[in-house]
Amino acid sequence: MNSNDQIRLLTTTALMTAVLCILGPASLPIGPVPVSLTNLALYFMVYIVGTRTSFFAYLLYMLLGLVGMPVFSGYTGGPQKLFGPTGGYIIGFLPMILIMGAFISRYWKNRPACVAVMEAATWIPYLLGTGWLAFSTGMSFRAALGAGVLPFLLLDLIKMCAAAVVAPMICVRIRKAGVTAA
Repeated sequence: MNSNDQIRLLTTTALMTAVLCILGPASLPIGPVPVSLTNLALYFMVYIVGTRTSFFAYLLYMLLGLVGMPVFSGYTGGPQKLFGPTGGYIIGFLPMILIMGAFISRYWKNRPACVAVMEAATWIPYLLGTGWLAFSTGMSFRAALGAGVLPFLLLDLIKMCAAAVVAPMICVRIRKAGVTAA
């Protein structure tokens, strides 16, 4: 990788981290787990900048939140948020990115299959988050599933469909312009 590619990769990673820092805090508190735009941003990012850049941008976003920057839902940050009741969802996005990225990077034109893979991969943060929510709050797994997953299923599916339809169009235009590190 030459120095121009390295600069482009670092710049793209920083830009995607900034996008997460802007969209991640915007949330709608509907219970112990708020509606967030973080997963929507990740669905788009995996298409547009690829798995590696998305993974490292999200990891950097998590680290910024861990040290106290108010980048998590509700403009919160710090270890208490990352290791609190919703921390499992936050951490679960890392393997979700890897699974989605492995598929979408090869089959991005197959929109129905990409939505199916996004749905399947999203069950990683759903299950990790539900387990952690149940453990950290003393809820039953069933109650945590009802509070942390069921209210989000339809909205998350809409986010996935939006990403599967719009992101490939954005991706093609950005790649034609030659401004991405993906």
